[in-house]
Amino acid sequence: MTKKEVFIKEQLKKGLPGVNPGDTVKVYQRIKEKDKERLQPFEGVVLARKHGKGISATITVRKVISGVGVEKIIPVHSPNIEKIEILKRGKVRRAKLYYLREAKGKKSRLKRKDFSEDLIWEKPAESAAENSAKEEAKKEEK
Repeated sequence: MTKKEVFIKEQLKKGLPGVNPGDTVKVYQRIKEKDKERLQPFEGVVLARKHGKGISATITVRKVISGVGVEKIIPVHSPNIEKIEILKRGKVRRAKLYYLREAKGKKSRLKRKDFSEDLIWEKPAESAAENSAKEEAKKEEK
């Protein structure tokens, strides 16, 4: 394995939920302002997923703010992405939902699809020891 492949493998995030077009997601992005750091959520509908499942994978998320459509292209494996929550699943028959850009009112709504609630991805803890400690604590609670 080359150095490039090793580096890319380290950067890939583990356990990402399967984000598909039509899903309503909330993406928490880490924002740095001078010496402070905060999380900024961006909630919207996924229009497209591009570039496969590799390090360059992106999703296009759209929401309407004060009557103006705002789209963000979010690199899924970026270190600035703290958490991705899937709020709703949409029933769609297209891979790219660019028609939603022109749709207004009821035409822009998507039918819902059932899904399980465990579709929240968060960054894993810093070390394996912390992960095992958290898992043991959860087991003791149950």
